[in-house]
Amino acid sequence: MEYENPTSRQCLSPDIISNIPQNIIESILSRMPLRDAVRTSVLSKKWRYSWRGMPRLTFTHKMARLLSTSGCSELKCELAKAIYHVLLLHKGPQILEFKCLVSFLHMESEFAQIISYLAMRNCVKELSFTNDNSSYKLPSSFFSLQGLERMLLQNCTFEPPLIVNGFSQLKRMVFCNVEVTAQGLQRFLSKCPLLKDFILVTNDLRKNDFAAEGRNKFTFVDLFSYVPLIKTLAISNYYMKYLCAGASPHSLPTSLVHLKCVYLDVCLTEQNMISFTLFMLRISLLFLYTFIDIFNKISNWMSDNEKLPVQQTRTNFLDPENHPDLKLDHLETLDIRLFSGLPIEMEFVKLVMTKSHALKNVRIELDADVSVDEQKILMDMLLLLPFPQASPSAKLTVVRPY
Repeated sequence: MEYENPTSRQCLSPDIISNIPQNIIESILSRMPLRDAVRTSVLSKKWRYSWRGMPRLTFTHKMARLLSTSGCSELKCELAKAIYHVLLLHKGPQILEFKCLVSFLHMESEFAQIISYLAMRNCVKELSFTNDNSSYKLPSSFFSLQGLERMLLQNCTFEPPLIVNGFSQLKRMVFCNVEVTAQGLQRFLSKCPLLKDFILVTNDLRKNDFAAEGRNKFTFVDLFSYVPLIKTLAISNYYMKYLCAGASPHSLPTSLVHLKCVYLDVCLTEQNMISFTLFMLRISLLFLYTFIDIFNKISNWMSDNEKLPVQQTRTNFLDPENHPDLKLDHLETLDIRLFSGLPIEMEFVKLVMTKSHALKNVRIELDADVSVDEQKILMDMLLLLPFPQASPSAKLTVVRPY
């Protein structure tokens, strides 16, 4: 038998890591946390600079490696240096995603410098920024990122300039606890012709300037005129209060033929909200899902602390006999959350199920304060509704919150 030197065989064997095709390397790096991707530069010469073309960059406070005794200022300094280092070395043609999720570090000034740098390159397609200071005003350079296709902002102040250049590529816009005026939002949306997903939510009921001094000049009718391509709409209770002000619309400036999913926070003690909700259900020709969160506990707080007049719901407003022309013929799926079983909530479910001939699924998620015993009573009441359902085959499901 011919003897083979194992040492020479090892020398002749190919370097598997170095011979991985570049597109495979890029695919591997895109699935790794950024810090680990940078570390791959020690694997071989071919890997040394591959991370510099990564199209998705995500920065969090976990990336900074300091002793647990280090303060936030040192942590912020180290993370800021890491971000600057990566951006300066980045050589990719574009950054598909840039995420800065460092809410407790107060990196407002550093973020302003980062945005200025990204604006000069104008290469970012998706931008996410989380903060814990809602009074932090986004830098003016933010509005130079006109190549954005998706944005997510949390806990900051959004104040577009009086003259906003077009964000002609923006398709998804998510605001969570963002301070913005109705006029500012209207001005910005007028420059976003391709917007398809619009989410405007807040869980902070502190008064902001969305409708300063109760002067509301921006309703749902105005909103829909700016988003003719809208597919997903999510509006939380605070903004519902203002956007629903005035009489419920009889028609809209656009047909909303693309709208698929609607998420609405509805306070059933405010008739304006109910009227608009019924209107949206009535035009739900193509809606795949309609989600309604019911808020009753906070309604008194809002009515007492907001200057905007509120039309309270009449006792018999939800009686099906008072809506002879209401036809929800296209509604197939309805999801109601935060359901407490109050009489007005039961009346709402009754009205919808009486008027929905095509209804297939109704899912009701109970409020967390509903006890197990109360749940049994509610289920009996809902499953044995004493009225004729327009769609007898509709499936009604009652669940507890996850």
